[in-house]
Amino acid sequence: MQRRPRQGWAEIVGALVFLLVLFGSVLGWETLLKLIGGLAMPTTALIIVLAIVVLFLLNAIKIVREYERVVIFRLGRLQGAKGPGLFFIIPIIDQVVKVDLRVVTFDVPPQEVITRDNVTVNVNAIVFFRVMSPEAAITEVEDYLQATSQISQTTLRSVLGQVELDELLAEREKLNKQLQVIIDEQTDPWGIKVKAVEIKDVRIPQEMQRAIARQAEAER
Repeated sequence: MQRRPRQGWAEIVGALVFLLVLFGSVLGWETLLKLIGGLAMPTTALIIVLAIVVLFLLNAIKIVREYERVVIFRLGRLQGAKGPGLFFIIPIIDQVVKVDLRVVTFDVPPQEVITRDNVTVNVNAIVFFRVMSPEAAITEVEDYLQATSQISQTTLRSVLGQVELDELLAEREKLNKQLQVIIDEQTDPWGIKVKAVEIKDVRIPQEMQRAIARQAEAER
């Protein structure tokens, strides 16, 4: 469950700056300058102040898409995740990291696996996962994409190394589910939810292929 950050004074300052720019656009900058001319500041100084305000506003306003969240760090401390929509940050003081919440699909490179009956095969797979907790994905692991990929590779070799070749070829659905459960448990502390794992291709040595073909021909 995502932790909603507390509303700070940054939102209030951002809203005031937004109103200032809005009034300037509606009333005209000359009228606005006259209204605030009571500050007895030179026109050049007022222009500089307004320019700083506009720059502050441009850097303070953030817009996040529906499928994204932004993790905010204020002076190095985690403030939480915001989005989707429009919100304000404090420029310079706040640092933001954008996280995509859509399902990520990546191929597990072919892994050389020795099955329980001592047959060497090359197996690759595809993993579907998504980020459920943006804060955990950023703070609990350096690179959640790379980490999930490495976990998937080692789990693939470990699980398939405990089965025989016949089981690997005939019971893929069972193995897919087993892989999904194990990888999901290992990546859960990082805020990752593994949706599915699918074994794509199993390549066996040519000698074994010929032996299987001869056995199938003999059974006919």
